[in-house]
Amino acid sequence: MRLESDKVLRGVERAPNRSLFYALGYTKKQLERPLVGIISAYSEIVPGHMYLDKVSESVKIGILMNGGTPITIPSIGVCDGIAMGHLGMKYSLPSRELIADSVETMAIAHGLDALVLVPNCDKIVPGMIMGALRLNLPTILVSGGPMLAGKNKGKELSLSSAFEAVGANKANMISDDDLYEIEKSVCPTCGSCAGMYTANSMNCLSEAIGLSLKGNGTTPAVYSERYRLAKETGFQIMELLKKDIRIKDIITEKSIKNALACDMALGCSTNTVLHLLAIASEAELDVDLNLFNQISEKVPNLCHLAPAGDHHMEDLYLSGGISAVQKELSKKDLLELEVLTVSGKNLGENIKNAQVKNKNVIRDIENSYSKVGGLVILFGNIAPKGAVVKRSAVDDSMLVHKGPARVFNSEDTAIKAIYSGEIKKGDVVVIRYEGPKGGPGMREMLNPTSALCGMGLDKSVALITDGRFSGASRGASIGHVSPEASLKGPIGIIEEGDMIKIDIPAYSINLEISDEEFEKRMEKFTPLETNKVKGWLSRYRRLVTSSDKGAVLK
Repeated sequence: MRLESDKVLRGVERAPNRSLFYALGYTKKQLERPLVGIISAYSEIVPGHMYLDKVSESVKIGILMNGGTPITIPSIGVCDGIAMGHLGMKYSLPSRELIADSVETMAIAHGLDALVLVPNCDKIVPGMIMGALRLNLPTILVSGGPMLAGKNKGKELSLSSAFEAVGANKANMISDDDLYEIEKSVCPTCGSCAGMYTANSMNCLSEAIGLSLKGNGTTPAVYSERYRLAKETGFQIMELLKKDIRIKDIITEKSIKNALACDMALGCSTNTVLHLLAIASEAELDVDLNLFNQISEKVPNLCHLAPAGDHHMEDLYLSGGISAVQKELSKKDLLELEVLTVSGKNLGENIKNAQVKNKNVIRDIENSYSKVGGLVILFGNIAPKGAVVKRSAVDDSMLVHKGPARVFNSEDTAIKAIYSGEIKKGDVVVIRYEGPKGGPGMREMLNPTSALCGMGLDKSVALITDGRFSGASRGASIGHVSPEASLKGPIGIIEEGDMIKIDIPAYSINLEISDEEFEKRMEKFTPLETNKVKGWLSRYRRLVTSSDKGAVLK
């Protein structure tokens, strides 16, 4: 089998290239073996990444055990929690594209034969997968794994608890000392934050789609099993290389449907919609928002992990993990079991012996939280191209809601109004000009959603935005409204006091004005000049597509 590294290392003409490898300390025998890139997002600024150097070292051992030459290559990674609520959040989603570009660049420039992706948090997971799909090399992903839940006053907590505590503190419901105790308690270990937020959602879906070995989505970061998994991953990538199994053999239309089924069963972050659309785009597969609703209609919601419920990732792990969820779904023929996975076996073989160990955490398919999935796409005159809501995290009383619009043209002005007590029960908070272009960068709205929850308004106030939400958001939080205001989307014509009707079971969201008034406003509507940005964000603004297309660059 001809290797990509042959272009870099073979022949008389490549003597200068080989000399640089020798300068790096590689031996002649090492250069005769396949070069396997370990794309590691290790850094000292992300709790989920602070130990990825050790995970990568374990991957190295596995590669060496099976005849490969491992080469570690760094990747950037933004911590969404640290970036939240200020200018930094504008860089989070756009960083996904930088990561994809860097994976593509480094692999092609250095003739790598296969890849092991070692991310953990948020946009880093899909960014690496997107870059790998452009290359179509043998690829496996092994993440750093989830953080353990925190504990305070006998109650388990995760990062969203800290954000919600800010709202409670602003409303004088808890003291400054209480807030301090919570902020010290919520993140007790390394790893991706302990709820079913975006990081854990994407790591679980990487396993569900077949790109990771069993246990990748849920094995806690602090367990030694994580390092064993990394060694097995390093060994297995060499098996994929020998058999010429490439990432596009794994990520197919059928495996994406499997990932979506798990998405619905788990109640994952709304951000998975953006990322699965972007991954499908790089895989050259035709996936649109309608597929999400089609699968949501068929797949029941089996898990309520934080912020939707009281369970955390370690509970899901101890209950059997992703394979147990898939085994439950297979009882109703909701998965494509014949798809190939990176284990070298098909999905059916992988989950053959899986079992649910705690039916309080992973419910029987006949005793689901709901007969429909955890995510849903809404359509209507406000969102003709769709909007996303995490239905499993919405209180039953808010599944259908009508209220007056409270309109804000940025997250910053909205959060000030919330903190100052201007939002009342029954309101529908509208935050616009925060989309992919308008922001730019489609900021997450965890601060306003958490403030509403902390103030006890999550069961009476809805929030809609052309921006997006953290996986830690809960309540009637409806994001990704498309087209966005900056693209002359109808969210831009909503006026203060307009009545908005939300009907999640009916997949609808509408501005209750006459057709004549709607058309009149649209004719007069000119999008606001949004904030000016410098640097590469200005380039991102020019190239980014809308959220219903996954906010990919064109």
